[in-house]
Amino acid sequence: MKAEAGIVLDAALFAAYEAASSPHSIRALTSDLEAFDLWCRRQGLAALPATSSQVAAYLQARAGEGAKPASLSRYKASLAKIHQLLGLADPTKAELVKLTLAAHRRAVGSVQAQARPLRFKGPVKDVTRDTARGLNVRALLGASGEDLTGLRDRALLSVAYDTGLRASELVAIEIDHILEALDPEARLLEIPRSKGDKDGEGATAYLSPRSVHAITAWCKAAGIAEGALFRRVQVRRYKARAAVKPRPIETISGRETWDLGKLKGKPAVPARVEYTVGEAALHPGSIGPIWRAMVVRAFDAGALPDLTRDDMGRVLKGISAHSTRVGLNQDLFASGEDLAGIMDALRWKSPRMPLAYNRNLAAEQGAAGRLMAKLQ
Repeated sequence: MKAEAGIVLDAALFAAYEAASSPHSIRALTSDLEAFDLWCRRQGLAALPATSSQVAAYLQARAGEGAKPASLSRYKASLAKIHQLLGLADPTKAELVKLTLAAHRRAVGSVQAQARPLRFKGPVKDVTRDTARGLNVRALLGASGEDLTGLRDRALLSVAYDTGLRASELVAIEIDHILEALDPEARLLEIPRSKGDKDGEGATAYLSPRSVHAITAWCKAAGIAEGALFRRVQVRRYKARAAVKPRPIETISGRETWDLGKLKGKPAVPARVEYTVGEAALHPGSIGPIWRAMVVRAFDAGALPDLTRDDMGRVLKGISAHSTRVGLNQDLFASGEDLAGIMDALRWKSPRMPLAYNRNLAAEQGAAGRLMAKLQ
């Protein structure tokens, strides 16, 4: 970063910060600081130390580019952190910066876009008795193929729904994290570390017999006995080749490259597909695209009859890696679980997010919703 002279780096402090932070946090900080440094260079300014007016102007510029209030708050936090690590005065504490953020929130609102939920039976009132409809996990699982990619995706989605794990937590699952349960058909999943568990206290999640069967099928087909559970599957597709008839020697001209194979011909080669399973775990960024591919596959197979071709663009736009977490949250709410149970099942430290995820269901199934449903 472009900095004024006299700023001293404390290597021990930076090393301690790196050791105490998750790789995702470090990537986010790096990205935010690079963006701020580029903006400052274009303005002819040094990025460090920044002034409060400089930070406020930067936040206004990013807001003008369409940044959401939550993103601006993250940029502010990143700038505060680098100043703290360098022992510099924190410009983000100034009233000008606080009012700049408040003005933007007032202008555009602070509601964050929520991932489209992937509920087990879709948008139903009774999750145990109602027939599945709309976009639903059951249909996606049923439409998964029996090839290596389909087996992996089925196990991945089933485990994601059972546990409500975030993408980074999902891809971190290893074979030895799967533990025996009282139910011989089920298993328990050890979660060594999660986003809300910075100290690594660990947690445990339940894996249904459905997920256990899917995991077993995937591991058997992929030959996985240890290490990362969910891995990349490289697919190579080879087209069919028609047979080549043998040629009499007199038909081969002197201008051709001499090849005895021309006298023998070649047999027909059928189309084939080859799969290679990697050693490393999937990248967290691959989970959202996998969910969207499963939705498309299920739709093409006719497993989502309630959806039209026009619906697909809207549906796919809202699907993200967080969709299974939101879907489980809503299914737990719809099944009558209280907030404490939901927070425990999904390892929430605060009720804010589970309440936000269930806001629409709460409006429909709350006191007013129940009364209006009875009125004719």
